Amino acid sequence: MRPVAWILRFVAILVAGALLVTSVVVAVAPRLWGVANSHEEAAVPLPEFEPLSGRSFAYDRDGNLIDIYELENSQPVELTDIPERVISAFLAVEDKEFFEHDGVNLRSLVRATLSNFASDAPQQGASTITMQVVKNEFLAGLDRDGRYKLLQIHYARMLENELSKPEILERYLNTVFFGNNAYGVQAASETYFAKNVDELTFIEAAFLAGLVRAPTTYDPINNPERSRNRFVQVLERLVEDGKATRKEARLLGRGFVLPERVRSLPTEQVTPSYYSEALREYLLQRSTILGDTFEERYNKLYRGGLRIHTTLDPTMQLQAAAARNKVPPNATGIDAAVVSLDTQTSAIRAMIGGSGFTPENQVNMALAPRQTGSSIKIFVLAAALQAGALPDDIVDGFTDCNFPIVDQPGQFFEITEDAVTGGLYTVEENTARSINCAYARLSMIVGLNRVVDMTYRMADSPYLFQGQTPDDRAQIQPFTAYVTGSNEMSTLDMASGAQTIANEGVHHRPYYVVRIENERGQEIYQHFDAGTQVLDRNVALNAIKVLKTVFGQVPPGTGRNFPLANARPAAGKTGTQEANTNATFVGFTPQLTTAVWMGDPDKYTSMDTTNVPEFTEDVQGGRLPTEIWKTFMDAALAGRPALDWPAPPPPSRFHARLFLPGKECVNRVVRYETRVVSNGFAGSGFGSGPAGRGFGGGVETPGTEPPGTNGPPPTQPPPPPTEPPATEPPATESPATEPPATQPPATRPPVITTATTRPGAITPAATAPPPPPLPPPQQTSPRTTDPPAPVTQLVPVYDDLVATTIRPDVLNPNAPIPSVPVNQAVFSC
Repeated sequence: MRPVAWILRFVAILVAGALLVTSVVVAVAPRLWGVANSHEEAAVPLPEFEPLSGRSFAYDRDGNLIDIYELENSQPVELTDIPERVISAFLAVEDKEFFEHDGVNLRSLVRATLSNFASDAPQQGASTITMQVVKNEFLAGLDRDGRYKLLQIHYARMLENELSKPEILERYLNTVFFGNNAYGVQAASETYFAKNVDELTFIEAAFLAGLVRAPTTYDPINNPERSRNRFVQVLERLVEDGKATRKEARLLGRGFVLPERVRSLPTEQVTPSYYSEALREYLLQRSTILGDTFEERYNKLYRGGLRIHTTLDPTMQLQAAAARNKVPPNATGIDAAVVSLDTQTSAIRAMIGGSGFTPENQVNMALAPRQTGSSIKIFVLAAALQAGALPDDIVDGFTDCNFPIVDQPGQFFEITEDAVTGGLYTVEENTARSINCAYARLSMIVGLNRVVDMTYRMADSPYLFQGQTPDDRAQIQPFTAYVTGSNEMSTLDMASGAQTIANEGVHHRPYYVVRIENERGQEIYQHFDAGTQVLDRNVALNAIKVLKTVFGQVPPGTGRNFPLANARPAAGKTGTQEANTNATFVGFTPQLTTAVWMGDPDKYTSMDTTNVPEFTEDVQGGRLPTEIWKTFMDAALAGRPALDWPAPPPPSRFHARLFLPGKECVNRVVRYETRVVSNGFAGSGFGSGPAGRGFGGGVETPGTEPPGTNGPPPTQPPPPPTEPPATEPPATESPATEPPATQPPATRPPVITTATTRPGAITPAATAPPPPPLPPPQQTSPRTTDPPAPVTQLVPVYDDLVATTIRPDVLNPNAPIPSVPVNQAVFSC
């Protein structure tokens, strides 16, 4: 044993000599650093501190925390907010001479080395708090060689010259790592004790200080035995420094309970949701609110300490989730999504993307494009009305029908059956009944490119916009099958488009963020959107009038089984994809616009009862999706006034029958006669179609007079043939370059022909007879059980009508949108 003791004594002498050399090196470190870097042109300056990393918080519109965004768990606090007992505990454990040294403590270095050499386990560290700040802030990732230590000493002394002791201490307490992703004493207080730092006791603070040297080794959750041993060492240090008596230390050691799990403040316990995840993705990928580059946005969101105030209404979110739960649990995986917007602003009030949110690989079906079925007809309706059509214009919806496919010459899109039988109905009634043949024809009359353009403008959002790359999502295409949902749109897209109609033509982009404050409480962003008048106000009011009929009983609307409670005014559109693979409803009031989708998130699965035995009936847009919509809207609007929109103004012209472009269009005025127009279509009641087919809706079909026997009434003699008529029949402005159509034989009445410089526009030829002055159109009264008193008008009666030349933008998807004002009609007759 004597030789062994002699050897240990000899080693101790060598260590002491090494420490003496080390102390000399430390004393002359600045000079050594200068020699080591003499080859460089300038001395290495002290690096800049990175901004302190602070987690960002998102709040709903009531101020409730909905999510926390953080790279590391870090919550900077000012030194004045940290109690003296906490500071005292850290100084006692980590650097009791902090306020005495100049960044490097030689005595502490020697003492720690000797103590650690004589002990089985290290008990004291050699680095001062200043040196730890340098190591954590400036030297992370560097090799731990001799140059590293010189650089650490050099920077520590430079830092002491540039910052005050309190500034260095504050930086240390906000950046030091405590394990379990906790950076800084506030985050550590929350992680291990679920407290704010100002609530920590002295002994809790001392425990945290003991973790700093080796957070993973002394982790109380994963290594409780080592953590307990380290805590005993901390207590001994406190006794040595006179912070506690030995008896107090024993009592403290016995009574202290090691943390057993990672914790958080009760006020910061959040459950991520479809909305909060969509908010995160929006801020990083779809908005420049936080910066122009992804790196800027990422750093601000995860390190910026932001307070993000959002549009989410917590009550409506719960109501939307409850409404979605009307979907019966099923093994097939059929689910539903709900999105609700504030009609006036497009603030996203509720978003449910499915049955339950899990952060890993979760698909938010509120944002996932799917085929919509007939609910997409709202865009065709808006485009047609904006182009000059009227709700009472008539469109052939007879089934079967077929139409040329846009980019496949010789191929046709066929509709061989409808959920309801087609007929010759008004635009309004075709909408209520959701007649596919009529709407396919109407979309081509208006122009498919025009419809696509209207879709983009009405539903413009961070998720759907013109010019976006195909990598983001497929662009809306002018497919012949557009009206049956061949384009895919998300639930949010549909709500966004419907909001434009519901808000009387003014579109606002859907948005999540109301305002953002930085870590100092200063407002750095405030949402503002003046809105865009996409539809003329009167056009929007007419569209609302039409879409209200979806809830009507006569004619039977597709949503008639689920009107809102207490007859609250509402409008909307159902949609069902072929084989019931997707079903949708989008509807609105002046306060809220809400869209619902149902289907299989993974594939296109039929929702028939044979496929989904848990369902009691096949799922179609007018059934369970509309019921979900009603359930949510009734709850969300309970207690709010039942607002309605103004009635649209009376029509400015008689209604017309709209024809599919394709051939020459000739309107033959046969005669003018007094007609009873009550109980017919608003403002008129004229005409017969080809083969004497009536217009439906109870309008009388007049007989056909012998050719040439019926002209204008004798009280209004015609002008010379070379002069234009005194009053044009209802029609759009005439183009000028194409010659008029061939005149009919002399035995026929005078002809009103159509020029086609602007394809589809019509105007009377010079030889047409002038009609007599017509009284202004009459507004019809709301339909009641008893018919109103008869109303008569002098109206023109037409003979056979056929279609015009195909417009180039109808069948050519690459053709530009026609350069005509959007409020000009571009259909045929």
